[in-house]
Amino acid sequence: MVPGIIRDMTRYKHAYVLNVMADDRPGIISTVATAVSQLNGSIDECSQTVLNGYFTLIMIVSVPEAMEPAKLADAVRGAERGFQVMARPFIPVTPKTSGEMEKFVITAFGKDQPGVILRFSQYLASKDINIVDLYGDRSGPDFVLISQLEVPTRWDISMLQADLEEMGNTMGFTVRLQHENVFVATNQLRLTLGHRTE
Repeated sequence: MVPGIIRDMTRYKHAYVLNVMADDRPGIISTVATAVSQLNGSIDECSQTVLNGYFTLIMIVSVPEAMEPAKLADAVRGAERGFQVMARPFIPVTPKTSGEMEKFVITAFGKDQPGVILRFSQYLASKDINIVDLYGDRSGPDFVLISQLEVPTRWDISMLQADLEEMGNTMGFTVRLQHENVFVATNQLRLTLGHRTE
């Protein structure tokens, strides 16, 4: 999903944004989907992740007739004990950036320290670069950061890479900026080669 795009409102005539958080366990998505189905609703888009034992889910849900967001939230909340649920009407989002964009992936890893995400996000914001997806994980003494970005085409990518590498060096981090297509192709190749050597 790409933030900042005005959606086709004919598709989302009676649509709501649904957020669910819970202690992770099997079957949560099935339970939420069942609750939506019982309202004759449809899940149009969704994104879900588990973070250190916490389950989080965001959905765009369409229903045949307009309803109070609280009713939708109550239906999902009542489906299983322990759900924290919030619902709000879906409203088209006005793009916050202008001009053409290209997708890139930034990866950074190094010794864990305070302010890693802060420094990278501040730099990206200063260049009007949108963070579409973000993953950060501390494993022992190290921290790994992977983020999908929307980069305005007006920027010189080699300059951005140099800036990020320099910032990484001051923190003791290795940083790489790759076009999304290159990142996907490279990692698919690694997976294929790894599978062949098993």
